[in-house]
Amino acid sequence: MPAQTRTVAGPEISFEFFPAKTEKGAESLLQTSRTLAGFGPRFMSVTYGAGGSTRDRTLSTLKDMVRETGVPMAGHLTCVGASKGEVEAVARAYWDAGVKHIVALRGDPPPEANGVYTPHPQGYVGAVDLIEGLRKIAPFEISVAAYPEAHPAALSPEADLAHLKAKLDAGGDRAITQFFFEASTFLRFRDRAARIGITKPIVPGILPIGSVAQAWKFADMCGASVPAWMRDLFDGLDERPQTRALVAATVADRLCQELRAEGVEHFHFYTLNHADTSYALCRLQGRNMQSS
Repeated sequence: MPAQTRTVAGPEISFEFFPAKTEKGAESLLQTSRTLAGFGPRFMSVTYGAGGSTRDRTLSTLKDMVRETGVPMAGHLTCVGASKGEVEAVARAYWDAGVKHIVALRGDPPPEANGVYTPHPQGYVGAVDLIEGLRKIAPFEISVAAYPEAHPAALSPEADLAHLKAKLDAGGDRAITQFFFEASTFLRFRDRAARIGITKPIVPGILPIGSVAQAWKFADMCGASVPAWMRDLFDGLDERPQTRALVAATVADRLCQELRAEGVEHFHFYTLNHADTSYALCRLQGRNMQSS
């Protein structure tokens, strides 16, 4: 049943999921979404696989979560490897399914491209072009990606920040950042953004660590720095999952508390489709469960 809406304490929150690959995984994911929906998130988002590889599963997952949770949903949408017509068809399918919010992304080049992005001949040039196109389709709420330590393919941090401003100026309503592990990383980025005239909200993306090995792999892939103290703290904890969960929630809570002390009041949690650590973090942040 859809979650009832009432005022809850603590900062504003949102959650990100990815489509499950199996029927069993899909049911587990739906249960995770039901659990976290109880915290009254502003929205929950579902990712879109490389090159649209999860297009059908993304839409199906969004529909299921709309039906089961009543929480506003956001669908990720990329333009890599797709024509404008294909992208627009997905956007309209989202809208028709009750998904009025899109996380608009260029998308990563396929492996055979060796990291070089080439627009589809009949497609959008990139994220700015995509956002402008979405604005012509329907009055979507649009979130865009931001990179506190710069996108790995960016020419420079300055160029990457200018690109973020272009995406927001094109119609993005907010930016959601890649994850990071120290508050100073986000705060310096927020200051730099303000200096070039970015005034729209920048929401920090928070990764509550599950698998340590997986977290460090993700960090390497996206260029997120892992401080030495954090590597030392989590060393060996994949063999002690209960301890790992306690440490992960404590570390993420401290990060959020430091950010809240600097005026941040919305956090986007990368759940990796698991509820436990995000659940603990929400409670530590003062979020109350909604009564059903």
